[in-house]
Amino acid sequence: MSLSFANGVAAQSRARALVPLCAGAGAYLFFLYLGDTRLQDSDSFWQIKIGQWILDHRAMPTIDFYSFTRAGSPWISTSWLSQVLFAFSHAQWDWAGPVILTAVGIALTVAIFVYLLDAQIGPSRAVLFAMLALLLSSHHVLARPHILALPVMVAWAGLLMAAADRKSAPSWTWLPLMALWANLHGGFVLGLALIGPIALEAVEHAEKERRLQLFMRWVLFGIGALIASCCTPYGWRTLQAATSILGLGELLSLIMEWMPANFATFTAFEGALLGLIAFGYYRGLVLSAPRILLILFLTWSALTHVRSIEAFAFLVPLVLAKPLGEMFPRPPADAAGADRWPARYVTAAGALMIVAASWTSTSLYMGHHRFAFTLTHTPVAAVDLLDQRKAQRIFNAYQFGGYLISRDIPVFIDGRAELYGEKFVMDFFKATEGKKPELLPHLLDAYKIDATLLGADAPGPQILDQLKGWKRIYADDIAVIHVRDHADGAPATPSK
Repeated sequence: MSLSFANGVAAQSRARALVPLCAGAGAYLFFLYLGDTRLQDSDSFWQIKIGQWILDHRAMPTIDFYSFTRAGSPWISTSWLSQVLFAFSHAQWDWAGPVILTAVGIALTVAIFVYLLDAQIGPSRAVLFAMLALLLSSHHVLARPHILALPVMVAWAGLLMAAADRKSAPSWTWLPLMALWANLHGGFVLGLALIGPIALEAVEHAEKERRLQLFMRWVLFGIGALIASCCTPYGWRTLQAATSILGLGELLSLIMEWMPANFATFTAFEGALLGLIAFGYYRGLVLSAPRILLILFLTWSALTHVRSIEAFAFLVPLVLAKPLGEMFPRPPADAAGADRWPARYVTAAGALMIVAASWTSTSLYMGHHRFAFTLTHTPVAAVDLLDQRKAQRIFNAYQFGGYLISRDIPVFIDGRAELYGEKFVMDFFKATEGKKPELLPHLLDAYKIDATLLGADAPGPQILDQLKGWKRIYADDIAVIHVRDHADGAPATPSK
């Protein structure tokens, strides 16, 4: 009977070791199936274009060469490695490449997340938290660099929390993780910010005689992480550029992903906040001051900018993992060491089967499905007309900037808000959204615009219809074109 029980525990242990990989594979297939909905942010166009430029020139961009309003101005890419990966995948498999890369990023994130939580709260609860995190983050799962940095963020925070739970300092061998994050995406600044409060958690619970020594080790690790974050082709300028967007002031409230959370209608994020509060009261959850500080910081970030909701979704459970693990029964221990090596072989074989099944499913799905970017950000017909008319200086809508860059057309504006600055972008939005229509003719004249390409559902085209010296020559469900009356004498094209 005892041998049978031991074999049962061993089998359970082997199955449990595959849970993170199974969860990751499930997330991968789910977002692969929803791949077209991941292609709906025009920034993906210029991200891929920059990555392709890096591959073609074997160099890093240091100035802007995609706009005519900021041409030659200093600009660096804080996501160059992600851009290269997206560009390479796009060159190999068209839009299927970025979709697969995005799905892989999510799969790695979920697998690492479940693995870290499993040690504290068991596999079933870990998978449940993963599903909730994906639900909260689904609005921001797009084919963009932050997705490739997401698994690094989860791994970094999980390793720091694990060190704090052990009342020790992080290993120096983890610093390359910060260097990788800094080359993938500018969000690595969050990783640096997490070191302080997590260090306080470790020091607070350490023995009194060890606190000073432990504190100094965390300080040295923090300095090492800061140095590692500068291990990029741009050096310390990466850190400077990554924080520059936070200085855009009022503009952040107009960019969708930087807007504050809106509770006008009930959302999953609102439900998560209420559930967290209710659970804390119901179970009498007691947390240390540093953990409370971490949760408050992550909650404040998510309330301030909706793009931070994903950090809230994946990091708050990691902060709560140990306290929750102490409230619930711990998972059963692994089987005896005699079965350890056979178990590893069985687990490895199972892992290979899961990966093979995922790739086979990918190949079969790609065989009969062609991924395409959302039409609302790709004004193909309108840009074809502008190309025929040889328009040189196009006053384009913010959401069309990425597509124009992909067509090698210099833009008035695009998603790189930190390049253009707060005043420039705010004047653009006020002029085209009807808040200050008198700014529109000023911008058109100041930048010698010969054609406009604005969204069909925006106030800008209606303002231009009433503006002397401009005429509408094209309109469809996506975009509207106006040109100067004396542009080039070309016949007007009737609206559709």
